[in-house]
Amino acid sequence: MQANSAVAEASSATGVIGHYRWRICALLLFATTINYVDRQVLGVLAPSLQGEIGWDEQQYGYIVTAFQAAYAIGLISAGAVIDRLGTRVGYALAVCVWSIAAMSHSLAATVVGFAIARFMLGLGEAGNFPAAIKTVAEWFPRKERAFATGIFNSGSNIGAIVAPLTVPIIAITWGWQAAFLCTGVLSATWLVLWWTIYRSPEQHPKVSAAELAYIRSDPPEQNTPVPWLHLLQHRQTWAFVAAKFMTDPIWWFFLFWLPKFLNQEYGLTLTGLGLPLVIIYVMADIGSIFGGWLAGRFIKLGWSVNRARKTAMLVCALCVVPIVFASQVQNLWVAVALIGLATAGHQGWSANVFTLTSDMFPRRAVASVVGMGGFGGAVGGMMIAMFTGFLLQTTGSYVPVFVMAGSAYLLALLVVQLLAPRLEPATLAK
Repeated sequence: MQANSAVAEASSATGVIGHYRWRICALLLFATTINYVDRQVLGVLAPSLQGEIGWDEQQYGYIVTAFQAAYAIGLISAGAVIDRLGTRVGYALAVCVWSIAAMSHSLAATVVGFAIARFMLGLGEAGNFPAAIKTVAEWFPRKERAFATGIFNSGSNIGAIVAPLTVPIIAITWGWQAAFLCTGVLSATWLVLWWTIYRSPEQHPKVSAAELAYIRSDPPEQNTPVPWLHLLQHRQTWAFVAAKFMTDPIWWFFLFWLPKFLNQEYGLTLTGLGLPLVIIYVMADIGSIFGGWLAGRFIKLGWSVNRARKTAMLVCALCVVPIVFASQVQNLWVAVALIGLATAGHQGWSANVFTLTSDMFPRRAVASVVGMGGFGGAVGGMMIAMFTGFLLQTTGSYVPVFVMAGSAYLLALLVVQLLAPRLEPATLAK
């Protein structure tokens, strides 16, 4: 450990540490972008498909719930499977499943057909974040993980930007089915790159000794997988699960209902949704990177990880609060600004929440803990999908959902503080 630290410090001083780990981070960014393009296609097409296929608000809620249910089921096992198979094989398997499922939407013609396709998509996409977070834990020292997580997590916003820019053009030119088929090309491209490029840092021929020492400059850790039942005994696990359960549903609401909200409240059609959604998700992209950078900056200033992480989370949570007014403003662009600020806050929050796992758990448990938190978030997403569908079908009002969104993050931060007041590392059996 001391030798590794000495090499890392000396290399840092002379500026000769390699940067291959950032290429791996770029692959994670690409995968997350594809992941969100796949899931966002339906949201962009929802206003037009609703009229063409004939589902009502509650039936759309069922379709979204099918995805969330599968996502939850997938996360029960995805983290553990990736911990056992390793990131190279586990990530590739997840992408294969979700790409086939995404293309299968083109065969759907009924509510049931879309629900089945969404269910399979959820199963496959459940593997993305556990695999990506585990990869970050393997390839980056602790002080860089929040920033690396913020970068790859920004792919969720890039995907949400790409979808409204490209899906309407594809759908109008070749039909809505083509929009789902095109995502398969992106997935296949990523799969080839991943299988060709990815190895662990120790086995990768392009990682220098100095960079490997820098990556491994944190204290060494055991590699034995940790059973879920053991992880559930720790308050740190419940802090992460609670944070995901309380705030992930807000992001799911943004993804699946924003196009419908803009269509209902401001009359935007398929071709008119692009610019507002792009602005919203560009702001989210900035928030993702800024949130990760902010915590890292505080740590470099000498703050403790606990103080730095929670201060960054508080800043992000406060950015979401003004969204309570979004459903009441008359001007489209004021609503876009409020929603964009909230999505930026969510993504900055998310970058730090994901990094809580590597703050409090060793690498051998990270994917499993992320999977458990993702399961909690997906269950919360199921609940908000059912609630939103029922609410809109009966009242047509978005006000209660936006009020929930504005308060969820501050409440979640309070829960994290109560369960993990100092972000102490969990003591796991060897």
